[in-house]
Amino acid sequence: MSIYVVLLIILCNMTCWRASKVLATLFAIELGATQFHIGILVAVYSLFPMLLALYAGKLSDRLGVRLPMIAGSIGLSVGLTLPWFLPSLAALYASAALIGASHVFYNVSVQNLVGMLSGPEGRTRNFSNYGLTMSTGSFFGPLIAGFSIDHFGHASSYLYIAGAPLISVAIILLARTLGSGWGKRGAEEEHARHVKELIGNKPLRRTLLTGAVVLTGTDLFQFYMPIYGHSVGLTASAIGVVLAMFAAASFVVRLVMPALVKRWGADLVLTASLSIGAISYLAFPWIADPRLLSTIAFFLGLGMGCGQPLTLMLIYDRAPRGRSGEAIGLRMTLNNFTHIVMPLFFGSLGTAFGVAPVFVANAFMLAGGGWISHRK
Repeated sequence: MSIYVVLLIILCNMTCWRASKVLATLFAIELGATQFHIGILVAVYSLFPMLLALYAGKLSDRLGVRLPMIAGSIGLSVGLTLPWFLPSLAALYASAALIGASHVFYNVSVQNLVGMLSGPEGRTRNFSNYGLTMSTGSFFGPLIAGFSIDHFGHASSYLYIAGAPLISVAIILLARTLGSGWGKRGAEEEHARHVKELIGNKPLRRTLLTGAVVLTGTDLFQFYMPIYGHSVGLTASAIGVVLAMFAAASFVVRLVMPALVKRWGADLVLTASLSIGAISYLAFPWIADPRLLSTIAFFLGLGMGCGQPLTLMLIYDRAPRGRSGEAIGLRMTLNNFTHIVMPLFFGSLGTAFGVAPVFVANAFMLAGGGWISHRK
């Protein structure tokens, strides 16, 4: 299995994943949802991933990655069609739940697969390429969603992007060698002991916490930037452009990430990344011009772009041999726990005080993550 075929699969699913988040937020606003209800919608995306991620990681280690990736991609496509059949807030919640539950099986497996296809000498490069592909999908997803909403409406846009995961399924079915390895495990009691051992690994635990901060900060930007843009009068297309600039910057910084890591080390690069992200977040509440917002989003992307591939690479490196999928699943469990708690908190905060405090709170959260990353 070529790493480039895997990256094509990632591109298809990442594009529709990011597009769905923009669609969900703007459609919910169109349907009259408050910021608190949108916070619940964000949390629903992460509920089942939190509950299922560790199991998905164990499944990936034991059974290989092919079947979870197929099932997850099909479920993602089905979840995207629900708001087209029933354009209502209830359908958005159901769609978010199904998309989240399906995506976790696909996502844990494909991240594990990238590590499996990487030798020690090429791991930084492959995870950097993984990050570049994620950035490309994050660039096109919001753009497609924004322009599609303006031209075809919210419900129809859901139906159009539902086809992308089916392309992934077709590629996986044609790639016969995908996930040919089978892991072996002991009893479930041994699994529980293993999880405690993973949490007890201090370098791994520090990376897990930092990774949760990185991904939460990035995802909250994807949800709350549309809310802020709508509040200052931006069109859906303009909001899509701002989000795309964040993704473009992530792409740029991931091009040079291997060189940065080689020169400065992964932990120092990660700390600097979170610090730049915190400073950029502080600037958002003071700006309403779409061009300036795009510029700040670009700087935020430069700061945050290294975060996800770096923490994923460090987790894969620091996981015990044969349990990389379990470690990645534990990472996603922690990430999605924060995804549930933080949107509810930020949704309540935004409802009471507006969107500006959400950006400020994000800045402090990222600064705290940088401090955790810097600690030895």
